[in-house]
Amino acid sequence: MKRILGLMIAAVAAVTPIRAAAADKLGSGEVTAVALASAPGSAEFTIRLRGDAQLQAFQLEGPNRLVLDLNGARLGRSVRPYDGANRGGITNVRASQFKQDVVRIVLDLDAPKTYTVRRSEGAITVTVNTDRVFAAWTPMGAEQPSLAMRDADDYDAPLVRSTSLGAQAALDDADDADEFAAPSAVTGVVPAAAKSSSVLAGNSFAAEPRITVTFDKSPIADVVAQFASYSGRSIILGKGITGEVTAEVKNQPWPAAFQAILSAQGLTAAELPGGIIRVDNPGVLAALDSTEPLANELVRINYASAGAMVKTVESILTKGRGRVVADSISNSLIITDTKSKLADVVAFVRGLDIRTPQLSIQAKIIFVQRSDVEQLGVKYDLGSRTQFFNRLIQRPNPVNPTDPVGLAPNINVIDLGGNQVSAIGNAESNISQAAIDLVFSTAIGGFSLSTFLQALERTELSDVQAEPLITTLDNQQADILVGEETPIRVIDPGSIGGAQNAPRATVQFRQTGIRLTVTPHVTNNRQILMSLSTERSAIRALAAADLGFVFDIQKATNKLLVNDGETAVIGGLTVSEVTKTRTGIPLLGSLPIVGGLFSFSNSEERRRDLIILITPRIIDEGGTP
Repeated sequence: MKRILGLMIAAVAAVTPIRAAAADKLGSGEVTAVALASAPGSAEFTIRLRGDAQLQAFQLEGPNRLVLDLNGARLGRSVRPYDGANRGGITNVRASQFKQDVVRIVLDLDAPKTYTVRRSEGAITVTVNTDRVFAAWTPMGAEQPSLAMRDADDYDAPLVRSTSLGAQAALDDADDADEFAAPSAVTGVVPAAAKSSSVLAGNSFAAEPRITVTFDKSPIADVVAQFASYSGRSIILGKGITGEVTAEVKNQPWPAAFQAILSAQGLTAAELPGGIIRVDNPGVLAALDSTEPLANELVRINYASAGAMVKTVESILTKGRGRVVADSISNSLIITDTKSKLADVVAFVRGLDIRTPQLSIQAKIIFVQRSDVEQLGVKYDLGSRTQFFNRLIQRPNPVNPTDPVGLAPNINVIDLGGNQVSAIGNAESNISQAAIDLVFSTAIGGFSLSTFLQALERTELSDVQAEPLITTLDNQQADILVGEETPIRVIDPGSIGGAQNAPRATVQFRQTGIRLTVTPHVTNNRQILMSLSTERSAIRALAAADLGFVFDIQKATNKLLVNDGETAVIGGLTVSEVTKTRTGIPLLGSLPIVGGLFSFSNSEERRRDLIILITPRIIDEGGTP
């Protein structure tokens, strides 16, 4: 508990900049000596001062180091080089006259450290947390005023900064070393080049320094002043704003912490032109907006539709004052808003009006249908002149032999006067469009035995390959159909009244063929997200004309994510149908090996294969599909 209280006291002490006792003594401080000693759980680095100076401390990574800037001070000649030993994680100490009135001291660290700063009479002590015990280092009699200080580009990439509020702030890498070489005179200020132009907009909090601070019944004016000192921003408190703040913030971006504290007090902040932040009641700030003059801006839209952008732009305009009108002739937007906000609105519109990528999408539909048919059958006819079944072989009528044979096909003759035998086998079985008909006839006594053999083997193959290709803009639906329209007669059931009233019929058209419907979207990593539907359909007429038609359809509807130029399988289907039929003479048709001589067999196999492929490609600017 004592340790936490001590850290809080040190943090609060670090909030208040170390100022000179009098303004006329600023710049009169002199660094006379430095020392590094071991303490329980810490290493204490002491800077001896003659006069007064202002301290700014921050921590860097890559390599890890702690930088101490003494503003209003000069470097004496009583410091000599460090001996290079590792003392509590401090591996080197360097000092130089960084500017005419700024002394910079750098402590090289073997790892990131937490630290606190405290001020006493004639000395500044920096306590670095460590669990090591080491021998003290006290340089004396240094002949040189500096310790081989590195150039300013040594600090061109600040990563972690420990500010006067005791927080380590994550900063963006700086491209220019001079941005960091001359830090602000306000303790814990972010360099001006690293600030966001609209830090309170809420879209750049992650890039802002993080703050850890505790307020206990602090006046709102002091809280605002501390945030102004920490952030380096000009923050003005409205007239008559009072109140006390009790809050604890732990490792949060300072704009988020600032807005949270203001919201708890019923206040809000607005960034005025020039970057000044004003804190006041919401009603007062709203009144300021109502008095600001309006301005107009004409924005020409190149790629999007101006009318489609109106609703989106209206959402960011000043309520009650801003307005936007679309001109369809020139495809432009006429925007009216306050002068301070108009530039942001125009920039927002420019961000929406970007070139839309084009895509070429090719689908491939492969449909294969195969049918194999095998048929084999044997029929028998046994008869004589006086007795026969006139079914397979037409014989003359013995009662009236003058009748033509073809006129008496259904006359069966039964001889009742003696022993006669006649028979037929598989008379009803028949192979339509047989490939071979074989007839064998022989005489057995007074009888005639005829054998009919039929055989058929048929293979049907249908291979349909369709490759529809379509080009469209990003996020725009495209549809292509290659086929035909078939008229279909539809009977109205309600019109059927009786024999005298013929039913009414209407004609409808049904589309068949190859169809591709797709809505593509290009992602940030140049992948393509598609909602698509592919269809192949064909018409097949039924035997009975009144029943209309049958439509064969192969269709797939889905969503998928595909790389640019990659071919993906979006659907596939395989259907196999096997049908076997056998009819024959009982017992004889079931005999092994010879059973086929007394039966009809039919074997039919149908196989259908469907596969649908899709290949999208992004057409870059200047490219062709």
